[in-house]
Amino acid sequence: MPAVDVLIARVHELAPEIPASVATSQARLELDRLRRGLDHEGDLPDTNALAESVVRSAQRLLAPAPQPVINATGVIVHTNLGRALLSDRAIAALQEAARGYSDLEYDVASGRRGSRRVHVEDLLCELTGAEAALVVNNNAGAVYLCLAALAGGREVPVSRGEAVEIGGGFRIPDILSQSRAILRDVGTTNRTRLADYAAAIGPNTALLLRVHTSNFLVVGFTEGLPLEDLCALGDQHSIPVMNDLGSGTLLPTEEHGLDPEPTVQESVAAGAALTTFSGDKLLGGPQAGIIVGRRDLVDAVAAYPLTRALRADKLCLAALHATLLAYVAGVAESEIPVWRMIAASIADLKRRAQAWAAALGSGFDAEVIPAEATVGGGSLPGQVIPSVALRIASPDHSPDELAAALRAARPPVIGRIEADAFLLSPRTVLEREDGALIAALRGL
Repeated sequence: MPAVDVLIARVHELAPEIPASVATSQARLELDRLRRGLDHEGDLPDTNALAESVVRSAQRLLAPAPQPVINATGVIVHTNLGRALLSDRAIAALQEAARGYSDLEYDVASGRRGSRRVHVEDLLCELTGAEAALVVNNNAGAVYLCLAALAGGREVPVSRGEAVEIGGGFRIPDILSQSRAILRDVGTTNRTRLADYAAAIGPNTALLLRVHTSNFLVVGFTEGLPLEDLCALGDQHSIPVMNDLGSGTLLPTEEHGLDPEPTVQESVAAGAALTTFSGDKLLGGPQAGIIVGRRDLVDAVAAYPLTRALRADKLCLAALHATLLAYVAGVAESEIPVWRMIAASIADLKRRAQAWAAALGSGFDAEVIPAEATVGGGSLPGQVIPSVALRIASPDHSPDELAAALRAARPPVIGRIEADAFLLSPRTVLEREDGALIAALRGL
C-alpha cells in the first residue's frame, strides 16, 4: 500500500486542477477504504489504479451540482428534474439580483428599512384580484403558515376526499397536526355536501379548508361542492375559507385542449379568503409558495413568527417578479417554457424528432410515433397532451441499456421506457438543447 504522500503526488500528476486539500482528503479516504477491506481476498491495486480512483472521487465531489440534464420524458413539470424551467426574462432578473446589492428590505425613497413583500405583492394583486399577497419558500410552507397563524388550537373542517398526500410524503392531516390545527373530517371520500360542512361548524371552528386533489382523480359515484357555495357558508358564519390550489394557474388550461384547472382568479372571485398555490408549477416561475387573499388574514400570516423561517430570498423574488411581468404584459404563453411546451404544435415536434432520428447510426431502428405527454407536478391528473416521440430500438441493446447510455452522456439525456420501447419526447426538450441531444445520439 503506498504512503499517502506518494498517492497524493500521483493524483497531482494525473489531475493538477484538483485542489491540494481535496486530493489529500480523498486519498486518505481511499486508503482507509482499502485498509478496511484487507481481510477480503484479492490483489491490492497498484498506485496508479488507486490514484485514478482518487481522481474520480475528487471529480465527483467537485462537479457542478445539481448538474444540467435534458428532459426528454414528455413530463413538462417534472419534479425530479427541477419542475418548471424559468423564462429568459426571469433568468436575467435572477442574475441581476445575484450580481449586486438590491433594495430587498430597504425603502430607497425614505432611506429606512423596507419590506420584501412589496416587490411582488402589487403584481400578484393585479393579476388575481386579491387584496394582499405574501410569498414564502414553497406551497407546503404556505399551507402550514396559514393554518398555524390562523387556526392553531382550533378546528378546521376538511372533506375526507381532500385529506390528501402528495409527493414527498406531504399529507394534509400531518400538516394540520404540526400547525396545531385540529382536523375535523367531513363527508366521505367520494361525496361531500354543503350540509356536511354546516354540521361541522361550531364555536371552535377557525377556517373551512378546501384542498385541490392535484395528483389523483376520484371518479364514478361522486359529488363535489362548488367553491362559491362553501364561501357563502363561511360568510354566513363569519368563518374564512382557505383554498389550497396546489399547482395553481393564472391561465385557462382548456384553451390548450385540457380540462379546466381552477385558476387563482376564479378562487379569489368565488370568495376564498385565502388562496395558496405554487410558483414553480403551472405558474412557470421559481420554487415559491404564494398566498393571496384578504388583507387582514394575509397580514396575520406575515406577522406569524415562523414566517421569517420560510421567507423567500432575493433570487426567488427577482425571478418571480419577472415571471409575473410576463403575465401582466400578456406574453406568458410565448415566454414561459411550461406554457410554450404545452402549446407546441405536433408538426413542429415531428420536425425536431425526425432531425434526431437522422443522427442515429445504421445499427439503430428509429421511428417517430404518436405519443402522449403530461403536464406533471401534480397538475391535471389523468390528462394527457397528444404528442410525438422518437422510438429507438437496437438488436444489440435493450431499452434499459439505451436509457443508461444516454444518461451517461454530457449532459445526461433522460428518456422513458414504455411498452418495452425507449422513447424520447421533443415536447419537453428546449430547441437550444437539440444540438446536445443529437450529439448524444451520435455517441451511441
